Amino acid sequence: MSLIKSISGIRGTIGGRAGEGLSPLDVVKFTSAFATFLKQQHPGKRLRLAVGRDARLSGAMVDRLVVGTLQGMGIDVLETGLSTTPTTEMTVIDHQCDGGIIITASHNPKHWNALKLLNAKGEFINDAEGKEVLRLAESGEVEYADVDSLGQVTLLEGEIDRHIGRVLDLDLVDAEAVRRAGFKVAVDAVNSTGGIAIPRLLKALGVEQVVELNCEPTGLFAHNPEPIPQNLTDISRVVRENGCHLGIVVDPDVDRLALVCETGEMFGEEYTLVSVADYVLQHTAGNTVSNLSSSRALHDVTSRYPGCSYAAAAVGEVNVTTLMRQTGAVIGGEGNGGVIYPALHYGRDALVGVALFLTQMAKKGLSASALRATYPEYIISKNRKDLTPDMDVDALLERVAAHYHAAEGSQVTTIDGVKIDFEDGWVHLRKSNTEPIVRIYSEAANEARADELARQVIAFLS
Repeated sequence: MSLIKSISGIRGTIGGRAGEGLSPLDVVKFTSAFATFLKQQHPGKRLRLAVGRDARLSGAMVDRLVVGTLQGMGIDVLETGLSTTPTTEMTVIDHQCDGGIIITASHNPKHWNALKLLNAKGEFINDAEGKEVLRLAESGEVEYADVDSLGQVTLLEGEIDRHIGRVLDLDLVDAEAVRRAGFKVAVDAVNSTGGIAIPRLLKALGVEQVVELNCEPTGLFAHNPEPIPQNLTDISRVVRENGCHLGIVVDPDVDRLALVCETGEMFGEEYTLVSVADYVLQHTAGNTVSNLSSSRALHDVTSRYPGCSYAAAAVGEVNVTTLMRQTGAVIGGEGNGGVIYPALHYGRDALVGVALFLTQMAKKGLSASALRATYPEYIISKNRKDLTPDMDVDALLERVAAHYHAAEGSQVTTIDGVKIDFEDGWVHLRKSNTEPIVRIYSEAANEARADELARQVIAFLS
């Protein structure tokens, strides 16, 4: 069993002993700690939180525990039921809540679940806030409400439709252009809430021909839910066999977006953000941000537009959104298919990604594969170096940074592990928070060079 305590939430496997997985006791413990943290931030205020969940099998059980605990803390709850992560984030914003909890383990398999914690801006709490929640959980500094002060629950309906309406209201989303294009689109929602949200969005955009695959939100994931190529063979086949213009794939909580070209080939999860950013920058001058492990292609596309610049943040959505605000970025996100469009909200949102991408396809009159061909070609190689538990990983990374600082033709960044930029590629090393390994990502114009860059760094580590 596993229980991972991170700054943005608590993730674990269902079942087993308390403290060894995400047991009912752990759900109550960490929900109580988060509620206590918020009450300390707003002394004397009657708080209101939004709660939503994806469709995984344990979701209803965890939801009842979360909502009941918040009531017991004297906090009112806006319950959205089956929802998406970006929809719940927008519920916090639109209903002026003091925070929110999303019950989802994102792309993890069905036996996982998690509590993702949101602030009053509908964004993930930051590092300092997360550490304080974890401290409160272990300290026992929790006080529940008396019977006259229990929280009230309000069931909200139509939040996904409201979210879709907000997407359609964006200036850069042109539903009429999408309707005229006559697209036929296949959707793989891996049996979660994307099966509710994405087909509705497509209909609202004027897409009349929608081929649904795994769109019943049963929580019985038809395949590994992470939207990476080896898990998407069925959608590739469906796109080809049905003559679709595009395939759309989302993860269980609908914050990641992967696309499939009309040929059945992957558009490339890294290139979801690249393409959407290209479209936004065509109409809105500004900066872009992604994390250090994302493709260099976003930098290259951004540099095509005068006065626009790219910046890289540490890995983690909260780090990306913080840098986006600091740099005034008009578009940003993460290379795992996470599009963050501040004109709507500061959160990864597959719905807004779909709408902007289809608008671009419609306006340019290009197929998905032809659009993909307009962007620089890069290949990312993902490796790991196993270490013994007694090794000082930080010291190892410091030695790597010092070595490449002194090396000619390389530039080193140390805001998150060590990233080494070369003229023709890069390597990023980050230590795992849960196991004694170093993750090593590298990118270059072809697979052989990406692998070679990784091998060089791994050899130095060894």
